[in-house]
Amino acid sequence: MCSEMANNTICCDRTNYHSDICFLKGNTITNSSSSSILLISNPNSSSPTVEKIRPYTRKWEPFIMNKIPELCLKTVNPSIIPRCDVRHSVTALFFSLGGYTGNIFHAFNNGLIPLYITSQHLNRQVVFVILEYRHWWYTKYREILSQLSAYPIIDFSNDERVHCFPEAIVGLRFHETLMIDPSRMRDNKSTVDFKTMLDQAYQNQNQIRKQKQDQNHAHKPKLVIVARKQTRAIENEQEVVAMARDIGFEIEVLRPENTMQMSTIYESLSTCDIMMGVHGAALTHFFFLRPESLFIQIVPLGLDELARMCFGDVAPKFGIEYEEYKIRHTESSLYTKYGGDDPIVRDPESVMKGKGWEFTKKVYLEGQNVTLDINRLRERLILAFQRGKQN
Repeated sequence: MCSEMANNTICCDRTNYHSDICFLKGNTITNSSSSSILLISNPNSSSPTVEKIRPYTRKWEPFIMNKIPELCLKTVNPSIIPRCDVRHSVTALFFSLGGYTGNIFHAFNNGLIPLYITSQHLNRQVVFVILEYRHWWYTKYREILSQLSAYPIIDFSNDERVHCFPEAIVGLRFHETLMIDPSRMRDNKSTVDFKTMLDQAYQNQNQIRKQKQDQNHAHKPKLVIVARKQTRAIENEQEVVAMARDIGFEIEVLRPENTMQMSTIYESLSTCDIMMGVHGAALTHFFFLRPESLFIQIVPLGLDELARMCFGDVAPKFGIEYEEYKIRHTESSLYTKYGGDDPIVRDPESVMKGKGWEFTKKVYLEGQNVTLDINRLRERLILAFQRGKQN
């Protein structure tokens, strides 16, 4: 849809469950004060075209979409257009940084991956025009953004200048959770290509990693534990670290913070053999693992489906080896709180049916920590260590 458009027209594709996307072909003009994007119409056009869109990739979730600013796209007669303050020679791509952008999982799932899907074919010849712009977002992801655009970002909501473009895209395409469908890409790009782009974004750190490895002839497998501070924390973390060190691992406990530079996280994970952590948004950083690395997701009670959907189905698409460590009832803090016979502990799936997301979030995501069985985990990590020694 919208693949063949006449000049001076607007076409919107609203068939996707996750997002709408619109295309403006011809002289396109911003009008931030009215939250409008204007397209100079054909002088012979009989009536104006008007489309409205909220450029965020969770169309199916009214609660969050109602908080995303709505843009009005319309054709206007050449005689009433404002003068351009800034004239651009490349495509504009409009999207919002609202919604769940502050969460690393959603930053990639609903932002950076859709941004790659929508813009990579333009070979960096695109200007990102952002609603609800956040400077921290640019600072955090600037290395990635520089791989996708060669131009400064425009803060649509606060830049009152009139920007003119030869054409525009409004909204981002979405395929699947953290994934790219090559059959829906113009040049068959895949999640592997996205991973390659991430490596290129942090190539200076990658060169440092290689130098360190060259200096370390006797390879000692490195285990990075991605740790959580509050919910779903590993309560016996120090015991786990001591056990892994006793096996022979080089150990790093990584605690990602919103203010932590992505290059720092990349350097930690691109140099490791195994990444392990309890299910949560921070595990999205598995993107930074080398293809031969192992990703062990610790799955708390009640989160089997969520763990599979978010990471289990995705990691192999990036060439990452993936395993799950599903905790037993006695390893969950819910066992202590409710007892082993309570359905919340004994049969989470049945309990969650009909309860809705808020119940799952409150009980199994926000109300649960884990105390890992050291002997059981040791068996898993010994196998991982032997595997790491071979790489």
